[in-house]
Amino acid sequence: MGDYIIKATAANAQIRAFAVTSRELVERARSIHELSPVITAGLGRLLTAGAMMGSMLKGENDVLTLQIHCDGPVRGLAVTADSKANVKGTALEPQVMIPPNALGKLDVGGAVGNGILSVIKDMGLKEPYVGQTQLQTGEIAEDLTYYFATSEQTPSAVGLGVLMEKDNTVKQAGGFIIQLMPFADDDTIHVLEEKLKTMDSVTKILDDGNTPEQMLSLLLGDLGLEITDTIPAQYYCDCSRERVERAIISIGKKDIQEMIEEDKPVEVRCQFCDKIYHFTIEDLKSMLVQCSEITKTNA
Repeated sequence: MGDYIIKATAANAQIRAFAVTSRELVERARSIHELSPVITAGLGRLLTAGAMMGSMLKGENDVLTLQIHCDGPVRGLAVTADSKANVKGTALEPQVMIPPNALGKLDVGGAVGNGILSVIKDMGLKEPYVGQTQLQTGEIAEDLTYYFATSEQTPSAVGLGVLMEKDNTVKQAGGFIIQLMPFADDDTIHVLEEKLKTMDSVTKILDDGNTPEQMLSLLLGDLGLEITDTIPAQYYCDCSRERVERAIISIGKKDIQEMIEEDKPVEVRCQFCDKIYHFTIEDLKSMLVQCSEITKTNA
């Protein structure tokens, strides 16, 4: 079976939980962007979280974006996901190489450094919801845990992991998000805290052959775990020639006219899937006409 997310509750719905195996989608991102191992780990964690957080969205057309702007050598990461756990992402500097951290692990925190995490939810309203927090460690999971607590006032535990093979392909990837409901009692909170203290890393759990169901069972099995849904997750880019055309038209008549005067075909590369779209001078002239028509309509 490919990548998938499970949704669950526990302790008579005092807890809601999500877990995912995401090896294939993280490997797809690594391959498309030719990521270094440490950036595979960083972007892979953010993609994994994005898939789970996307699956929390209620509306079919809702879209979630996770952005990290930072002063580390990667400079920035971005992930977009929808409610069906289709996810895509990019890194500003995809091939960063830095030494391992003090534990001999890939130093994601060192690659990210200090910065801001933004969570943007476009739910079809006039303005999207935007939540922002300072990065706490740059290791992604801890930063999202802090975000949930401060921006959404939802006590949460986030675990994310990416394990690389010796040939720098992805061996394992996955994660979990555990959230306490407002009516969770002290006993439930205590049991969960003790489980989290003794739990192995996400990558060790997955590398031992465990599934997302078993991962949640290790955490919540003593609290009456009930799996409520299972959905596939995948790396998927929904770019198209039409969408790129609309993006070019949106830059306005002046810039399109300058492109035409330069008398050079335009090449646009999708930042998420690396697909290249070519537009001739005649294409640009047609877009200029459309741009003029839009201007007249809005006048």
